[in-house]
Amino acid sequence: MGNSYAGQLKSARFEEALHNSIEASLRCSSVVPRPIFSQLYLDPDQPPFLPEDVKPKVEELDKELVHRYTQNGSLDFSNNQTVNEMEDEEEDEDMSDSSSPPIPYSQKPAPEGSCTTDGFCQAGKDLRLVSLCMEQIDIPAGFLLVGAKSPNLPEHILVCAVDKRFLPDDHGKNALLGFSGNCIGCGERGFRYFTEFSNHINLKLTTQPKKQKHLKYYLVRSSQGVLSKGPLICWKDSSVFSPAKSSSAVNISGTQDLSRNKNIVKPLALSVQLVGKTFATAPLTLRNSDVANGNSSGGRNNVLSSTFSRPMPHSTSPSPGCFSVDQASMSSSGPPKKRHRGWSPGSPVPPPGLVVPVPTIRPLTRTEPLLSVPVPQSMLTGILQPQPIPAGETVIVPENLLNNSGIRPVILIGYGTLPYFYGNVGDIVVSPLLVNCYKIPQLENKDLDLLGLTGAQLLSVENMILLTIQYLVRLGPDQIPLREEFEQIMLKAMQEFTLRERSLQMSGQCISVSPGQLPWLARLITSVSRDLVHVVVTQNSLAEGISETLRSLNEMKHQQRLPDYVVAICASKNRGNEFCIVVLGQYQSRALAESMLTTSEFLKEISYELITGKVSFLASHFKNTSLGDDLDKLLEKMKQQRGDNVVIPFSGDVNECVSSQEAAAMVSTQDSDLDIDTFQIYQPQLTVARKLLSQVCAIADSGNQSLDLGHFSKVDFIIIVPRSEVLVQQTLQRIRQSGVLVDLGLEENGTAYQRAEKYVVRLDNEIQTKFEVFMRRVKQNPYTLFVLVHDNAHVDLTSAISSSLTHGEPSHGLADRVINCREVTEAFNLLVLQVSSFPYALQTQQSRISSNNEVHWIQFDNMEEIGSEEKLYFGLNEYSKSLQWGITSPLLRCDENFEKMVNTLLERYPRLHSMVIRCYLLIQQYSEALMALTTMASLRDHSTPETLSIMDDLITSPGKNRNGCGHMLIIRVPSVQLAMLARERLQEVRDKLGLQYRFEILLGNPASEFTVAKHFVTRLKAWRGNEQEDWVPRTYQDLEGLPCIVILTGKDTLGETFPRSLKYCDLRLIDSSYLTRTALEQEVGLACCYVSKEAIRGSIVALDLSEKEHEKANISENDSDELLIDLERPQSNSSAVTGTSGSIAENGVSSSSAADKSQKQPASLNFQNVAVSTVDEGTYPRFTAGETLKQECDSLGNQMASSTTSKLSSSSVTRTFRWPSQSVKECKTLHAALPRIVILSKAAYCLLGSQKSGHLPSSSSLLPHADVSWLRSLRPLLPKDMNGEEQSLYYRQWTTARQHHADYNNQSETAGSKSFHPRRLLLTGPPQVGKTGSYLQFLRILFRMLIRLLEVDVYDEEEINTSSTESSEITQSSNDHWPDIEIFSKITFDLSVHDTKYGSMSPVYTEQLSRVKQEANKETKVEEPRKRETVSMMLTKYSAYNTFHHCEQCHQYMDINPAAQMTDSTLHAFTFSSSMLGEEVQLHFIIPKSKENHFVFSKQGKHLESMRLPLVSDKQNLNAVKSPIFTPSSGRHEHGLLNLYHAMEGISHLHLLVVKEYEMPLYRKYWPNHIMLVLPGMFNNAGVGAARFLIKELSYHNLELERNRLEELGVKRQCVWPFIVVMDDSCVLWNIHSVQEQSSSSMEPGNTNKNVSLKSVLQHIEATPKIVHYAILGIQKWNSKLNSRGSKPPFSRCHVHDFILLNVDLTQNVQYDLNRYFCEDVDFNLRTNSSGLLICRFNNFSLMKKHIQVGGQKDFAIKPKIMVSESMAPIMPLQYVCAPDSEHTLLAAPAQFLLEKFLQHATYKLFPKAIHNFKNPVLAIDCYLNIGPEVAICYVSSRPHSINVNCEGVFFSGLLLYLCDSFVGADLLKKFKFLKGATLCVICQDRSSLRQTIVRLELEDEWQFRLRDEFQTANSIDDKPLYFLTGRHI
Repeated sequence: MGNSYAGQLKSARFEEALHNSIEASLRCSSVVPRPIFSQLYLDPDQPPFLPEDVKPKVEELDKELVHRYTQNGSLDFSNNQTVNEMEDEEEDEDMSDSSSPPIPYSQKPAPEGSCTTDGFCQAGKDLRLVSLCMEQIDIPAGFLLVGAKSPNLPEHILVCAVDKRFLPDDHGKNALLGFSGNCIGCGERGFRYFTEFSNHINLKLTTQPKKQKHLKYYLVRSSQGVLSKGPLICWKDSSVFSPAKSSSAVNISGTQDLSRNKNIVKPLALSVQLVGKTFATAPLTLRNSDVANGNSSGGRNNVLSSTFSRPMPHSTSPSPGCFSVDQASMSSSGPPKKRHRGWSPGSPVPPPGLVVPVPTIRPLTRTEPLLSVPVPQSMLTGILQPQPIPAGETVIVPENLLNNSGIRPVILIGYGTLPYFYGNVGDIVVSPLLVNCYKIPQLENKDLDLLGLTGAQLLSVENMILLTIQYLVRLGPDQIPLREEFEQIMLKAMQEFTLRERSLQMSGQCISVSPGQLPWLARLITSVSRDLVHVVVTQNSLAEGISETLRSLNEMKHQQRLPDYVVAICASKNRGNEFCIVVLGQYQSRALAESMLTTSEFLKEISYELITGKVSFLASHFKNTSLGDDLDKLLEKMKQQRGDNVVIPFSGDVNECVSSQEAAAMVSTQDSDLDIDTFQIYQPQLTVARKLLSQVCAIADSGNQSLDLGHFSKVDFIIIVPRSEVLVQQTLQRIRQSGVLVDLGLEENGTAYQRAEKYVVRLDNEIQTKFEVFMRRVKQNPYTLFVLVHDNAHVDLTSAISSSLTHGEPSHGLADRVINCREVTEAFNLLVLQVSSFPYALQTQQSRISSNNEVHWIQFDNMEEIGSEEKLYFGLNEYSKSLQWGITSPLLRCDENFEKMVNTLLERYPRLHSMVIRCYLLIQQYSEALMALTTMASLRDHSTPETLSIMDDLITSPGKNRNGCGHMLIIRVPSVQLAMLARERLQEVRDKLGLQYRFEILLGNPASEFTVAKHFVTRLKAWRGNEQEDWVPRTYQDLEGLPCIVILTGKDTLGETFPRSLKYCDLRLIDSSYLTRTALEQEVGLACCYVSKEAIRGSIVALDLSEKEHEKANISENDSDELLIDLERPQSNSSAVTGTSGSIAENGVSSSSAADKSQKQPASLNFQNVAVSTVDEGTYPRFTAGETLKQECDSLGNQMASSTTSKLSSSSVTRTFRWPSQSVKECKTLHAALPRIVILSKAAYCLLGSQKSGHLPSSSSLLPHADVSWLRSLRPLLPKDMNGEEQSLYYRQWTTARQHHADYNNQSETAGSKSFHPRRLLLTGPPQVGKTGSYLQFLRILFRMLIRLLEVDVYDEEEINTSSTESSEITQSSNDHWPDIEIFSKITFDLSVHDTKYGSMSPVYTEQLSRVKQEANKETKVEEPRKRETVSMMLTKYSAYNTFHHCEQCHQYMDINPAAQMTDSTLHAFTFSSSMLGEEVQLHFIIPKSKENHFVFSKQGKHLESMRLPLVSDKQNLNAVKSPIFTPSSGRHEHGLLNLYHAMEGISHLHLLVVKEYEMPLYRKYWPNHIMLVLPGMFNNAGVGAARFLIKELSYHNLELERNRLEELGVKRQCVWPFIVVMDDSCVLWNIHSVQEQSSSSMEPGNTNKNVSLKSVLQHIEATPKIVHYAILGIQKWNSKLNSRGSKPPFSRCHVHDFILLNVDLTQNVQYDLNRYFCEDVDFNLRTNSSGLLICRFNNFSLMKKHIQVGGQKDFAIKPKIMVSESMAPIMPLQYVCAPDSEHTLLAAPAQFLLEKFLQHATYKLFPKAIHNFKNPVLAIDCYLNIGPEVAICYVSSRPHSINVNCEGVFFSGLLLYLCDSFVGADLLKKFKFLKGATLCVICQDRSSLRQTIVRLELEDEWQFRLRDEFQTANSIDDKPLYFLTGRHI
């Protein structure tokens, strides 16, 4: 019946049941009482109650549980155990589940007028303990105060005085029958019957009053005199509890698992000195206990009263719960709310006699508010307020439980109220491991959808109980329950219920289990557990089941087998079902208990055990060898036998001995095979460094002003590392080797080596001063960008506050103090880069790093991507996957024999921490293995094969090598004391066996440097060959090749890199204490490294000829399995790895072979996570050339049996890793880096190897870090093979920082919103993947980028056509600042274009050009834009900038005040009529408020009238320029250099951006403070000609308006300033060139150029005398040869481009061609010159133009108007025209654009005679069009009095007439002579004007036309095509 222990019926129970049955039948008038046997044996059915009567609503239970577990943390005990049986079903009939209705009890009515209120006596006096606790109550001698329970007041205890003779003794016996009691309230005495007494105190019972049932507790006074609930009255013979003994009761019902509940911080374990023997043996169990033991006062037990207290000073207080607890549902007798904890903040620490209360945290079963209960004043006065303990809920822990049973039970809190524990509480542990799994919160719909649930059906308690039992049954014998695993089971169950519900379309009732069925179902499930899981069902409270279980455990006979788990279920009517689990399994209980301690806590526990000598029994056990001999004596004997001789250090067998002097003198030679890593940066590191850089740029571009990269010109850094001497040295080494200090210009080449130390700081007590120095540097150098690199950022995450409160380790919280301090977060020139392999604890809901600022290491999805890298990264994933490879010697191993030995010892020493036992055993294993391999072969059988093979390899490998190279073994021992012990013992054994010259034993303690014996240092130096005299190894990598054991200690592994010679990692001590993802993966991270590609992909056929294989020569099942190669496994021809290991276990493997690399085998092994670089943190290849590799492959090839046979004999194919066995021959050839071999404990192996079986959880689903907790138990599963970003988002959503975590307080003021630190980045990547190299490279490229930001690429192109220039005789003196108009006007205009950007345009005909013989070069390829020469220049303080520049000075200029929105600019229409356009033009101005002073508005309204212009006669004002600046810009809203603030030296100036209508919103967004001139929509597709045309037209119109306005004010018209500046949006710098006289130093006179501001250039030009007589003024384009070339005249009369001062008055009649896309400025210059106007270029100024790759006047992408298909051949320029009315593809581009493009490329068709014939140019009248560089154009103006080139005697080879006007007449044309066969091209707007022109110009007289020579541009009629006609000269 589930009663696992007591098969026989107890007589006491039988008697009581019989008695009750008789009594009931006597009282009962109607109902036949239940037969006694059914009462005893049958589990009653469900009573006909409503479900809600039995079971509180889920929400209420939720609230209760939430309330219970979010209160202040109380005692935490370190183990989890189970409970037993149904006790006394009949004890409370009102509670019992009986199929018959309850027996009615007729109560006497109360006397008239008496009080009937619950809790008061009939005289109306208050009896509740809560009211009387402070009263002095006089009681007669021989009476005791006891507590009675009223069914109507479950939360309260009523105080009664009862004669102690009628109460039982401590064995539950000898109570007199009957009753004698007094009423404490009214003082009435002498109640002789309990019935009478119960009436008087208003118990209002429905059943027969019985003292046994209703008198529950003794009441006791504390040392303050506070009356509180004491132990249960022991009415039955079931307890070992004696009221007379002074025992301590500790309530642990509210034990909070601080390590798993997000609402509680974990106070540090205080070392509490406990009085009383019950506690003396259990220091481990009292964790976080703010407990001091009460001394017995007055002979009664002191009960730890259950009031809420303030935490002890220094314990961290809990976070306020994240749930709102319904205030009304909490009675005032429940725990007080947070706001009035027991002690006032100022109250002193309680005196030693005081019993410090442990908060009892209980769910309240009552839901209606008990508002009638007054809150006692005492709560506010700091006096302890006791609280009643509910009845029947106490468990007395038996004395000597641990001693008797050897087990410390762990009680896992389940669902419901846990009882109070008294007595020997040190022998049990209460763990809330699974408690959060049972609290199912109310979820919002979006969360439900995420989890695939519906809100209707969450699990009932019964279902949760059954799931729990099922889970326990399924656990293996060496597994412990894991919260994460169980949470997933719960979630799956809910999802299945949801699915079932949806499919059945029914309510959830169909799947609920009734409480009556529960016990049967539970027992049914456990029936398959082979008796390992038991179920105990009780009726009243869980206490009964737990007590029964503990008692049975205590009385257990030793041979009796215990269940691993007992599930105690209480099926109570009042509260519904409750349950908990008592874990009794030897392994399980210990593992659960130990897993509750944090790493720091269990290390303290271990050191406590060592200091107090608790390990002495264990140590004495290990004094003897496994054969029983005394170890020390044996070793002494061996030492004597050996005498002075020692084992030969190398090049010899272990049995060869030499004298110790000879051994010390043995010298090795330099080892060319030794892999001394040189620092290199590999491709993946470069990629990651670039990712970091682009993230920094993203921060700078984010617009929140948090980083202004343009501000900095230098990079400086500091690297903060955890407290590890080796890590500091390693980082220093990397910094020195990488040369980063010199590259950043921080140190000189010579001093960089010494000075490196100031850049690496260790997180220890000295950091404060070093860090202050660094921060001072940060403040003093605002133009330096500092980078603070926090390496291994996950190591210390304690907040500074909590560590100072708890007096934790001094180093705790240092990182928080440094990284999160205010100076760091506020410094605008400081970036924080946190680097971590296990960043999970930095990725919580409170993270300070934005998820956008995380940079994850790159992942390769397949081998192809890996490319040519010689090595592959072999990390955690690869280790897990390697278990599926099926190789004979796996990389991850579990030493089963060792585990069996451990388990035996664990049973023998239950009080010691398992790590101590494991460590002692491990020391013995290694010691005996050493002895077995050297002197005592008989010990071989007593060492595990794993240990033996490791030691064998370690001591034989130096012997096989002429230089003594060997392997490294790491033994990981987290406890420093244990590590020191291990080193001492192993060294002693080694030395006595004479192996001290064979291999070294080092202690790897982070706190100190390691020391290596002198003779080993000499050997290392000899191998390296070039080290200085005083060289000593400082990093583990320096130990490359040294045969050694490193005993690695310390709480965490800190990212130290190990040499390639590391072969074994022994992690057998890392067990169930490491149940967080970070802790576990960090340990295995030791083994991660880069391995040679051959190790993974090389094809190996190992012919294993061991006997076993012979036996299996017939294909057995195993072999066929072996051949079914897993898909993820390499196929046979590219299978696994190289070589045989030297270990005994594998020495059957004869030889192996690898395919020649040249066969380029397909990579079939899919590493999902290989980030391949061979990198600084990993280990590198040393093959510098292919030669070594080839040699290696050849030698492998020679060994091969058959390299590519795919048909392999099935019996012999196994795969094995072969570390190079060190024979002289092989050592040369085979130098592959191989993965390390890792030996794990069983617990770790199960988690890491779980991928093999596919069972969850693998290590990745564990809690990510001990300092965080899950947000809630219901959450989606962490998907497999998630990449870093997805993982980060998952953890950010589902984990939250614990209270002592440094990020805990990181919530910004606005509720819930996260406050990220804007300049903080996180770099994550697997361990040893190369992150250090990556961030050093990042610093380097960040510096380069800052320099690049201060540089600009400007065009550097020499002028063209200089040879044809004829230097004019008329020049001015080179010292003149301004041109003299008299001299200047006599200079002839130089028609040739010198700007290189026009190098591919048609040259303009001059007389000099006709003398140039042009080579007939090959026809140029269509559309191949030349790459223009650029050079990088440093920006100066006078540069023009784009939007990416931010600085203090110009942000006002750039941005409008953020408070003022863009609406602060106003839009004004401005209309004028243009004669050229023949219509009115309406332009729009957008004028910011701040710029309105430049404009004139009408008085009455806001109508824009004109733009203010200064006067010519105005005095030169140093702070102003007169000319308005117009900048046409298109497509460059971000990149255009439109910020002229610095170029204008910050003075006020008028700058207008001229933009197209469709681009206006973008420009307005980026340049809100600029005046915009918006062109009409009709010009959206126009070229630059239109913009210039409209600027000029507008300016002239404005000049007229201003003249009119100022004339009224008496100013002469000609006095108004007529100039405007038109400049490109790519002008970046301006220079002045001054002539240098010849000096002695430079032989020839040269120019110097100095950077000047645009302001000074403009002011200089504007000061030109008689300036109004010049039409255009400009400056020359800069090139690098300007200075070196001989002196130029200071002023030239020639073409000017890009930056001009335009006189709009003089050029009124000269227009820009508004249709033009190209050469509009050359065309305009030629027109201006032919009109006789002056164009002057100042040669002492030059302009630098920036090379901008986007925007500007770029070509249209010419596409067909109607797209036929996406993939069309590109359209050639000759297709831009077609015959009119033809079926030609019409194009979507402006007609003028098509025409200009066509003319550039159609030279050969249109003007064949003109090609390469500059003597006979093409005549172009009134226009300059580019018709290709092979043809010269002779520009002639048709205007009367115009100045033209001399054309006498010139025969033209062609005539180009473009949109000619009425000035062109037949007479004009007749003046020119043409070659025979010259060609003509006439271009007109439409066909009719084309015909009219031909007639008007009488062209048909001299030219011959054919009908087919008429063409049009390939536009549709809507796009107004242009038409042209070609003809030949007759």
